[in-house]
Amino acid sequence: MAADEPLVLGIETSCDETGVGIVRGTTLLADAVASSVDTHARYGGVVPEIASRAHLEAMVPTIERALKEAGISARDLDGIAVTSGPGLAGALLVGVSAAKAYAYALNKPLYGVNHLASHICVDQLEHGPLPEPTMALLVSGGHSSLLLAPDITSDVRPLGATIDDAAGEAFDKIARVLNLGFPGGPVIDRLAKEGDPKAIAFPRGLTGPRDAPYDFSFSGLKTSVARWIEAKRAAGEEVPVRDVAASFQEAVVDVLTRKAVRACKDEGVDHLMIGGGVAANSRLRALAQERCERAGIRLRVPRPGLCTDNGAMVAALGAEMVARNRRPSDLELSADSSLPVTEPHVPGKHRHEHDHDHVHEISKDNLYS
Repeated sequence: MAADEPLVLGIETSCDETGVGIVRGTTLLADAVASSVDTHARYGGVVPEIASRAHLEAMVPTIERALKEAGISARDLDGIAVTSGPGLAGALLVGVSAAKAYAYALNKPLYGVNHLASHICVDQLEHGPLPEPTMALLVSGGHSSLLLAPDITSDVRPLGATIDDAAGEAFDKIARVLNLGFPGGPVIDRLAKEGDPKAIAFPRGLTGPRDAPYDFSFSGLKTSVARWIEAKRAAGEEVPVRDVAASFQEAVVDVLTRKAVRACKDEGVDHLMIGGGVAANSRLRALAQERCERAGIRLRVPRPGLCTDNGAMVAALGAEMVARNRRPSDLELSADSSLPVTEPHVPGKHRHEHDHDHVHEISKDNLYS
């Protein structure tokens, strides 16, 4: 870690976790997270209004915790990065508003960055600079995407994506059918270890010779599993929960890894990065490693704590923006719930030289010493 590497704070509020991370270059200094998942669990899924309120309440304390953990003052920062999209509109707005306020008060450059590109860039904090191009498989509750990134700060190309349910969404829905609670991914992963992945032959969506080679579909799988469970219950038979979990999980990770390895081969890329919340799944990691080794592909997967939504990933991409002299965002930056992955960040039209009046100067002085 060099003292001249960019020191950046990142804010992530795209869904139900308030994440604040601080990095210097590719070194993680702080990763503070405040989650509202327990509140959403009673409703069986994320409630946008509750998530937004939770972000409002957690924002300042989480930023203060991150600064304390990193052992720095806010005035030491070289920039502030924030997820400007995609995500829940109200939740994103909280993070963007906070980032703009801090950037203005501290007179620091602001970088509105893409949530998906951030999930790719976070791997730099664990395994060093990303190869160029990078092949990335991103799997979460809202996204299942195959992306080719020649330059993570300016050039991210979608090769394929889910056409219906994302992988993480399918995990949550099947967990609900099995009465396993929310979120579904961790509990299905745990139960699957005690089940037989070959017990039930669930379908593999979009794997036919005429199907889109890199797109994903988990809606049919979800329906098939739900109907299988309903049929068992209707017949008065006990549902083998562990076998269902293992067979369902195997169907998901089989398709994800098969298509990712194919994309690497087709594009001539000798490595694969996997990110997003579902990348914490133990079977996905194991099968990806097995198939990548057979294909001569190097696998890069961040530790589970960096796979889920966090501020560290946003700070990592922000630091890369600073290091590569990318143009900062304007203070007119807005939240964009459908920001395309082809836009790794939202550059401003010009740099702002802030004209602070007396009131603004007082606010800035009172922010942090």
